[in-house]
Amino acid sequence: MTETPQDPTAGKSEHDEFVPEDDAVIGVAFRRSLFVLLALVAIFAIGLLIGSRIEDKAPEQVINTVAPEIVAQSEEAPTLRFTDITVDAGVNFVHSNGAAGDKLLPESMGGGVAFLDIDNDSDQDLLFVNSTSWPEDPPLTPEPTMALYTNDGSGQFTDATAKAGLDIGFYGMGVSAADIDADGDVDLFMTAVGKNHLFRNDDGVFTDITSSAGVAGAADAWSSSAGFFDIDNDGDLDLFVCNYVRWSRQIDFEQDFRLTGVGRAYGPPQNYEGTLPYLYRNDSSGGKIVFTDISASAGVEITNSATGKPMAKSLALAPVDVDADGWIDILIANDTVRNFFFRNRGGEDRGVASGEPMFEEVGELVGIAYDRAGNATGAMGIDAAYYRNDHNLGFMIGNFANEMTSFYVSQDDPGIFADEAIVEGIGAPSRRMLSFGVFLFDVDLDGRLDALQTNGHLEGEIATVDPSQSYRQPAQLFWNAGLEGGFVPVEASTTGDLVEPIVGRGSAFADIDGDGDLDVVLAQLAGPPLLLRNDQDLGHHWLRLDLRGKAPNRDAIGAWVELAAGGVTQRRQVMPVRSYQSQVERILTFGLGKTEQVDSVTITWPDGSTQSLANVGVDQLHVVEQGG
Repeated sequence: MTETPQDPTAGKSEHDEFVPEDDAVIGVAFRRSLFVLLALVAIFAIGLLIGSRIEDKAPEQVINTVAPEIVAQSEEAPTLRFTDITVDAGVNFVHSNGAAGDKLLPESMGGGVAFLDIDNDSDQDLLFVNSTSWPEDPPLTPEPTMALYTNDGSGQFTDATAKAGLDIGFYGMGVSAADIDADGDVDLFMTAVGKNHLFRNDDGVFTDITSSAGVAGAADAWSSSAGFFDIDNDGDLDLFVCNYVRWSRQIDFEQDFRLTGVGRAYGPPQNYEGTLPYLYRNDSSGGKIVFTDISASAGVEITNSATGKPMAKSLALAPVDVDADGWIDILIANDTVRNFFFRNRGGEDRGVASGEPMFEEVGELVGIAYDRAGNATGAMGIDAAYYRNDHNLGFMIGNFANEMTSFYVSQDDPGIFADEAIVEGIGAPSRRMLSFGVFLFDVDLDGRLDALQTNGHLEGEIATVDPSQSYRQPAQLFWNAGLEGGFVPVEASTTGDLVEPIVGRGSAFADIDGDGDLDVVLAQLAGPPLLLRNDQDLGHHWLRLDLRGKAPNRDAIGAWVELAAGGVTQRRQVMPVRSYQSQVERILTFGLGKTEQVDSVTITWPDGSTQSLANVGVDQLHVVEQGG
């Protein structure tokens, strides 16, 4: 998020709003020359008008560098048309944020969405997170609840919320789904303002087991994104939960943020204290689901060195084994404070002494903490992938308005990243938008991962103070032109209903109709979603893999697949935790372009074992059992 312009009578001067909390940063600022200070003040004054803000800043250092070379885009993106089928597909969900005029910060953040297979038929079902009214306000009738839709395989959905026992109301935020008890069906974890919820799936009917499982979290916390994955390589799925800021209705009113000419507004996170995440180790046994909070001992609780207060303001996470050492690392997108990169040091068998933390926070060291100018950004959604089909990993992070989308790429070394958003062609076109959900997927099945970001502002009246901004904003699609060409913004006139302006928040992708290409859902704040059918018609071949691992990780979360075809090797990870408070399908899709034959498929399962597939036919979904 980025700062909303405030009324001068709001109780704080412009200077007060500018000065960061970190004493060390203040000290650096005062040692700068008068010229630089005046320049910074001027830049900040402009920032107030356009709605940008800076809280955290990298330590001052001298770096010899040159301006990035902007790649000339000689490639032209193909026609990639999407059709809005929301109503025709049977989806009638409408998100509620409980807003009653008080402008409380959670009302601006929206809910997540997930593609998941509830009934194990390989068809992708659909779940929307919802919020509700505040306890101080009159209850809404009927009370808003989450919504679960089952897919018949053709892209037609049936509301199964009540049948599944999920017609439950609370102030929901995000969702993560996985088979955590290895019984063959997918369970649900829902984050919230207040206590979180864990639902066990028993043949399509869900039971709230939050209390007995030990994952409710604090009653006064505000959780955002979450994900199930194996942090300690013991086979079962652990749980990481991002927390945003320390918030309450009282704290919100004490801040009393104002939008000049409009009145009370949704405030920025700078004046809210940070938080600590939750990391739960899966200690289930004998059919009983039990988690243990190991956040402190695992090394994921980061505090401000100057104040000692919690630092994180986390909205999304990307679990991925960055250095290919067999242990899943975690990148955290933080809003207005530096991003965290938790390097997984493993266990005692790797020389980590008993009692030492498993994770080491090295975001600044590896180059992922700040943007190119050394500033923290209003980081929202996140995704990670080998988008170049080489050995360099990329992290895409959606940021606030007037901040470019970040695109951190490893520099032929998994321990060194640089923000290449400008070079890759995403930087300039993304700057004006306020981006939440982002993900990388092969929209045209040519074998290269493209990028999509969902956009939408916080303030309904933002155009009143900043004519360059709008509340409802179109999504943006960037076509991957290849290693030399970078990304090409796809013309809005060719994308159909994808660019319908909405107040976009969470987003996800899946093949909902079995035609091989990836369809998209965009969640909207306080409104209906967009369920978009991919109608590209380029004649490209494809291959889809539904991996079924051995217990206790039957979802094969964390597995890697390398597919070689047509002289190109593609690499994908089974990791549905993506975007913003959302989850994509678990099935992996490989585009093949005009190539009609696959040379090899190699699976590295979460336990480290490998499996090769022979005679894999194209234009098919293959269900692969581990060791089968």
